[in-house]
Amino acid sequence: MRFFLEFSYAGTQYHGWQRQTNAISVQQVMENALKTLLKIDVPLLAAGRTDTGVHARQMFAHFEATLIPEVQKQLVYHLNQFLPNDIVIHSLRSVQPKVHARFDALSRTYEYHISVGKSAFGNDLHYSFSKHLDMEAMNIATEILMEYEDFECFSKSNTDVKTYLCDISYAKWNKTKNGYIFTITANRFLRNMVRAIVGTLIEIGLRKKKIIDLHQIIASKSRSEAGYSVPAQGLFLTNIEYSDSIYI
Repeated sequence: MRFFLEFSYAGTQYHGWQRQTNAISVQQVMENALKTLLKIDVPLLAAGRTDTGVHARQMFAHFEATLIPEVQKQLVYHLNQFLPNDIVIHSLRSVQPKVHARFDALSRTYEYHISVGKSAFGNDLHYSFSKHLDMEAMNIATEILMEYEDFECFSKSNTDVKTYLCDISYAKWNKTKNGYIFTITANRFLRNMVRAIVGTLIEIGLRKKKIIDLHQIIASKSRSEAGYSVPAQGLFLTNIEYSDSIYI
């Protein structure tokens, strides 16, 4: 039977989601926990691949296993007892046999957190930034993003993707008590895409780039034309949407 695990993690101590040959990853820790509890290898296929230091408030992964009802009922509890405190399992649900955590996701939402000024706490959960940003200009620029589909200019170089097309349905900056949060939703994201978009919008907010420049940046399809890539620690995967029909 195929199952969906819903979980969250703080990415500070991990080299991203995907298993690495020479570094610890979230996937490795979770697969090792499942193997210990179920006594079999349990490969996990996740909804996405977060980079080193990136966090997930909501992530899903699917796996195949034959679980007796009592084991299925207690698996979330036992995993949470076994896993480190920075990885938390929220639910286990059975899904249709061919459902895929990555390919059947309808949308994904990310947040990027910026803290104004220096802080003694939580520096692995936000980007400390002391300069004034023009929020109005940055939000006008986010509307331009939704006019386009090809975002090769924001993609990490030398990736193996077949297309750079993404459907951005929402993008907005909001002021918070301690800084700013940028929220963006799309059907899919390219590697490093959100961090490159945030860096570009910050340069517009600093008036190093003009709002109208964003049209040329996107049309260029060149990563060198876009802004810098902001640090990973401010980035959170916050929501993944699926159709209710996938669940059994």
